[in-house]
Amino acid sequence: MSLYESLLHPESIFLIAGPCVVEDKKTMFQTAEALAELGSKLGIPLVFKASYKKANRTSETSFSGLGIDKGLKLLAKIREKFQLPILTDVHESFEVHLAADVCDILQIPAFLSRQTDLIHAAALTGKIVNIKKGQFMAPEDMAQAIE
Repeated sequence: MSLYESLLHPESIFLIAGPCVVEDKKTMFQTAEALAELGSKLGIPLVFKASYKKANRTSETSFSGLGIDKGLKLLAKIREKFQLPILTDVHESFEVHLAADVCDILQIPAFLSRQTDLIHAAALTGKIVNIKKGQFMAPEDMAQAIE
């Protein structure tokens, strides 16, 4: 069973870890290497998480990532070199298929957890979709997003 297949097992426990946003190659590779070693040492499957772009910064001058092209290329290199499943946030429907070509898990950020078109686009890729519950949503409201 591949690591990806093991993530689909209902009793699987795995760790999602990584920098909030894709940074420079050196930092990303150092982080991925350390996390891969930690996961191996602890015997816990690890999913490497980093967003190619963070769309929810409070200032337009705040660092928000390398962008979709450079960010996804770097995530693909990490996936290949360290043999880690990759998770990234998606923010708009048109980005979903680009991210799905590289990533194993697509994450819907909490502030977008009610965006039906985005959730549908992510689900149609056949990838695992992690929908973060928005703080403004009651837990039972997540059932509709899952459906």
